[in-house]
Amino acid sequence: MAQSVGIKDVARAAGVSVGTVSNVINRPDTVAGETRARVLSAIDRLGYVRSESARQLRAGRSRIMGLLVLDMGNPFFVDVARGAERAAREAGLGVMVCNSAQNAAEEAEYLSLFAEQRVRGVLLTPADATGRNIETFRRHGIPFVLVDRVAEGTTECSVSVDDVAGGALAVRHLVDAGHRSIAYVSGPPGLNQVRDRRTGALSALAEAGLGPEALRELPTERLDVAAGRDAGARLLGLADRPTAVFCANDLLALGVLQALYAAGVSVPDELAIVGYDDIEFAAAAAVPLTSVRQPAVTLGALAAELLLEETEQGESGRPHEHRRVVLQPELVVRRSSLVGR
Repeated sequence: MAQSVGIKDVARAAGVSVGTVSNVINRPDTVAGETRARVLSAIDRLGYVRSESARQLRAGRSRIMGLLVLDMGNPFFVDVARGAERAAREAGLGVMVCNSAQNAAEEAEYLSLFAEQRVRGVLLTPADATGRNIETFRRHGIPFVLVDRVAEGTTECSVSVDDVAGGALAVRHLVDAGHRSIAYVSGPPGLNQVRDRRTGALSALAEAGLGPEALRELPTERLDVAAGRDAGARLLGLADRPTAVFCANDLLALGVLQALYAAGVSVPDELAIVGYDDIEFAAAAAVPLTSVRQPAVTLGALAAELLLEETEQGESGRPHEHRRVVLQPELVVRRSSLVGR
């Protein structure tokens, strides 16, 4: 294994002190041109790369922001990461993106890693419904912002979308189209987003004079296409099958659509579908998918900006006022829910 090159090696090769090499790296204007050229030549020849982690430890601050999401296989979270990365880059920071895979134990491991690396701050979409992972991480004193989650019971900043309103938009649209029996493919019941979208769906039914029995819930363990296919198979097996289905995200909806297509069930004529998130694939599906759009890129960017604001104010000694930002969803209507068109 090749031995790493250190600053002492560069100083020896250039015939200067370690302090001079440090000045060339950090304050080049303070070093004479000929000496600076000699040091830079040695750096290039030896392939020296300065230790960013050591520099951060000395400075007491990191140039890395952590981002921990539920599922990087979901394009929604890819867009959240894009927004966060854009805001971080404008501030001269990088983003370490990690995936909890909706697993509380993996979430705890990544939060521990962030603490070990002394990241500048963390953007977090929690997987642990108990809140224990957040409580443990809070002890490290590292700022964090909750993403796609309202900061209920905590004092931290959060950026979320009004999922109650989103669920209501989806089901109100189906009710207006004449549906009176609707399935809800809901995902893991421990996720706040899943519960909030169900609350919104029930409120839309109540507005139409329909009781909660009009919503048939089909829970899934995950929020992916495979879970949607399984839910679609269960939906097809119901004796009194609903005429429409609302899915907690677009990946579930695409899986349901695949199951229905394989069984020869016409969408939307026999069964209408509405998804959630409005990922890029929604419009490109075999039957373009009606979906509740979340401003994912904006969500990530705003969360990163709140985190940057908190860390900058903390470093300057100014008080920081935590904020909860709630964005509004939008219904995007496509073929999957438009019977007879």
